[in-house]
Amino acid sequence: MQHDISKLRGQVQQISLSQKVTEAKMDDIKKGVEDKMNGMEAKMDGVEATMDSIEVNIEYLKKYMEGLNGSLEKLLREMLPNGEKVVEETHDEKKKC
Repeated sequence: MQHDISKLRGQVQQISLSQKVTEAKMDDIKKGVEDKMNGMEAKMDGVEATMDSIEVNIEYLKKYMEGLNGSLEKLLREMLPNGEKVVEETHDEKKKC
């Protein structure tokens, strides 16, 4: 009976050690997953910041284009005679009207 008890104790100790090793491996896996998740969050924050920057640049470009359109409009008004339409006529004798 002592032998059986000793044998059972040995098996219990092996199971206990095996559980500790398994828990340690699981902790390592959990830590690895958490690290990867944190890395992904950091990348997403970077992407979000880039998108915000792009939105700011687009808004700037829109305002710049509006200003450019206004400047072109003003320039064209200054170059063209007031209220007159500029039409260039060509006289081509070969064409029959």
